[in-house]
Amino acid sequence: MPNEKNEIEKLIDTMIFSGDELVQKLKTVLPESFSESVVMFHESNVANLKKIKELLNK
Repeated sequence: MPNEKNEIEKLIDTMIFSGDELVQKLKTVLPESFSESVVMFHESNVANLKKIKELLNK
């Protein structure tokens, strides 16, 4: 289980980092109203992923 836990944590970190990169790129091509929605959606996802990571560490 510890190995699986580490893999899940790595996946979560990758998802957050990749999402950050994607949002930054989308902000350059989308109209401001859409980019604000994308940022809020990403922030929500990051918060949820961090909660999952916390649960794994309990």
